[in-house]
Amino acid sequence: MEKTKIDWCDSTWNPVTGCRHDCEYCYARGIAERFRPFDLPRLTDEKQVNDLREAVTTVCKDGKERKCAYPYGFEPTFHRYRLNDYINKQGRNIFVCSMADLFGDWVPDSWIEEIFAACERAPQHNYLFLTKNPERYIDLAKKGILPHADNHWYGSSVTKPEDMYTWFSEGRHWFLSVEPMLADLGKMDPKAEKPKWVIIGAETGHRKGKVIPRREWIERLVDGCEKYKIPVFMKSSLEDIWGERLIQEFPEGLRR
Repeated sequence: MEKTKIDWCDSTWNPVTGCRHDCEYCYARGIAERFRPFDLPRLTDEKQVNDLREAVTTVCKDGKERKCAYPYGFEPTFHRYRLNDYINKQGRNIFVCSMADLFGDWVPDSWIEEIFAACERAPQHNYLFLTKNPERYIDLAKKGILPHADNHWYGSSVTKPEDMYTWFSEGRHWFLSVEPMLADLGKMDPKAEKPKWVIIGAETGHRKGKVIPRREWIERLVDGCEKYKIPVFMKSSLEDIWGERLIQEFPEGLRR
């Protein structure tokens, strides 16, 4: 169970960590590598993934032994011991795998199935998933693996128009996370399936080449959401750009 500064959810839960998308703006990679112990080997085969049944401990610089949150840095790792973290907790909106892409091509179906099973054991929560690879949703749905549960929300991560984000949700809760916003997404296609929620945020950090979105990009997206009655949640990273009170709406079902 992890507290979070992410303002559109209550908590984060990371039974899987690590990612191979290699996005240049990724904040999670820096965090994971910063807390990676130096006495554990790196994977040499890109097809390999780490599967842990117990937490890894290491001796820190102060001489004390502690559990490692990211024992293999940003390499894909399944932390099975975290599966039941939320079973006896009060209901909340949980961002699942904020430190990974659970639906990356390198993640085995079996890992995803075990996480869905853990969600079933704690049905009092809403589970929000997010991926840059929504084609995996389609694949899992065809296999009968993707739950059609009312407390599951499937998000597509979008940064620019060429990102693939639409998929045939078949009535499931689908949302967009436009973060970081790196370009103008243009007007919404009137024929395309509409998300039930849109989150918008700017790039943070001090990366060379960092993109600051223009207000008119945000306005165009917000106008489309208003037209189709889609709730919008602006992250605090937009405060200086937006210049007025942020729109922070939640869709029905996620309001607590």
